[in-house]
Amino acid sequence: MFVAYAIVGVLLAIMLLASAAAKLTKNKQIVEGLTGIGVPLGMFPFLAACEIAGAAGLVIGLWYGPLGVAAAIGVVLYFIGAVGAHLRKSDFKGLPNALVMLIAAAAVLVLRVLSL
Repeated sequence: MFVAYAIVGVLLAIMLLASAAAKLTKNKQIVEGLTGIGVPLGMFPFLAACEIAGAAGLVIGLWYGPLGVAAAIGVVLYFIGAVGAHLRKSDFKGLPNALVMLIAAAAVLVLRVLSL
């Protein structure tokens, strides 16, 4: 299970860093999508910091299991919020990305717990 966690966890960390970079550089598509569901531009740095912290926790969790579990829980909660925000505004165009990230985060959480 550990090898599966390492692969999926690192891939999720890369996706989180890419998402954070898009928020920090205010990628036009990201800005339109998130402001369209009511996220103010001022929240972008905070959201990016959450994603960066989650990515770091997942990678450090390769060596220290409890941190990997905590980071995966945080990432799952983050994307539950993202899915909820999209559903609240009936934004079905932006929903699939958040849903895929939520499923990946849940898989990482399960794999890390099973590999302890």
